[in-house]
This record gives sequence, structure tokens and C-alpha cells, in this order.
Amino acid sequence: MLKHPLERLDQDAVLRAGLLPFCRLKAGEIWVDAQSGHRVGCLDAASSEDVISLCGSDPATLAVHDLPYNFIAFGQRSHDDFAAWCEQVVLNSEAVMGSDSSLYLWLGADQKDGFAPLPEIMLMMRRTGFQSRSLITLRNQRGYGTQKNWMSVRQELLYYIKGAPVFTPQYTDIPKTVRGYYKDVRGERKENTSRGLGETIRAGNVWIDIQQVFYRMEENVNGCYAQKPLRAIRRIVDASSSPGDTILDFFAHSGTTLLAAEMSGRRCLTMDVDPIFCEVVIRRLENYRMTGMTGWQNSNPFVEELKK
Repeated sequence: MLKHPLERLDQDAVLRAGLLPFCRLKAGEIWVDAQSGHRVGCLDAASSEDVISLCGSDPATLAVHDLPYNFIAFGQRSHDDFAAWCEQVVLNSEAVMGSDSSLYLWLGADQKDGFAPLPEIMLMMRRTGFQSRSLITLRNQRGYGTQKNWMSVRQELLYYIKGAPVFTPQYTDIPKTVRGYYKDVRGERKENTSRGLGETIRAGNVWIDIQQVFYRMEENVNGCYAQKPLRAIRRIVDASSSPGDTILDFFAHSGTTLLAAEMSGRRCLTMDVDPIFCEVVIRRLENYRMTGMTGWQNSNPFVEELKK
């Protein structure tokens, strides 16, 4: 039988209280990785002081923010209030980013509520120093909906830039199969599949080739809902930064951006207001270095503590 929501909340509160003593960070504290220079802060993305304390004076090339759902973050603010909060996060990001840099924003679009907050965030971004580049759709393999509407299977990703940042085209695993489009290239008649730089289809702004994270995947981190796929973050990192660059992620959650940075030779500066998620991020990095595993599949980072 399903438990009452308040009973589940009480259980979550008990679980959190039991895990907090095992977390290395408290509010305002920063963990520094001695090996690669990654930094994890238990900080507030809307606080300019917290952002500066995490980032210092080293400008970042790329920021990848998985903005929290409105009702989860605040118990449901108005759309305008939520957009204003997001604007402060973006302005704080811009202040510590280089003159040539890229910003990616993950967010939802509630089709039962005028697709909020997607339009509000788009309008808000027009007031910033960033220029719009693309609206990317990541297609989930599973979705939600009813028999009276189209199944909702998309995740929205907004891509912005300032200046002239690096961008390296990425290629999927999907083979080129459509033939017959011909064009004269330097006096030679070429078919479309022979004109590309790779043997597979170049990634566009609709991503259908990346698996949605679920409990049977190695990268899964139990308790981190709406976890972003590692392949999606690697695609962003590889396209919009270079080895040795600094990457920002102000909503660390499961630590996917930090792990992608570690795997691709970048440095990640990340934060979360929740010390438990900060600990998850640190443990995920340590576990990857120790075992080569990208997550815990259907286990979790606190399995030994929970046994006790």
C-alpha cells in the first residue's frame, strides 16, 4: 500500500538526519580536490559572494546548470519570481566567466501550465549579456502523460554564448543511411554522405541517441531524480570547451558535470546548497577513480552507512 506523502516526508527527514554526520561539508564550506583542482562547495548559486568564493579570479569557459524545478526548489514560487531567481544565478555565472564562453541551461516546460518556466526563462535571458544559439531537445525513452495527450518525452536545454567561444562539432553513433543529396564541391560532384567529416550523423539540436538514466545503468545514483546522462554532459563539455578549461555547475546534484570534466581533462567548480548532494558528488569522483565505475547502478553512495 502506498504511504501517505507526509509519512514519506517524515521518513526522508529521518534519513537525512542520519546521513548528515557523514557529510564532509557544511553550509559555506568548500572541498578542494588535490589531484585535478576540482572544487565542491556547499553554497548558494544565487549568492554572488558564494559564487566568487568558489570560483575566485580564474574565468570559466563553460557553465552547465541544471536549474531546479520551481516547486522542488521553493514550494512553488510565481513564474516571474522563479525567473528573477534564475536571472541572479545567470548574472553570478556571467561575472566569473571569460569573455568568450558558453552557457547551457537545463529546465522543464510544464505543458499543463503554459509550458512554464521555459518562456519566462527565454525572455529573462534577453536581458543578459548572453546571445541565444540553440534550443536542444533530449528525448527520453520513457515519458509521462495520459491517453488524452501526447506523451511527454523531452528535456529542454538552452544554449547561449558570449563573445566567440570554442565549438567543436560532435558526432553520434547513428550511421549515415540517407543518400542521394548531391552538391558541387570545388568542381567535384559529391553525394551528401561523402561530404561530412565523419562516418556517422553529426549531432544536431534533437538528441535521440542518448539513453535516459534509469536504475539498471551503471551511472545511476539512487536518490538523484532527473539525473542527466553522462553522455549528454560529455557532448556539451567536448563541444564547448577545451582540455584544461574550467567548467561551472552551480547545481551539482549527482555530480555528472564534475565526472564529465574529470574524464575529459577539465577542471570543474561545482556547488549545491544540500550537504548530502555535495557528499554524493565527492564520493562519486572518488569511486570513479578507485573502481572506474561511473555510478552505483541500483545501489547508492551511502550504502555502508545505511547498513548501520
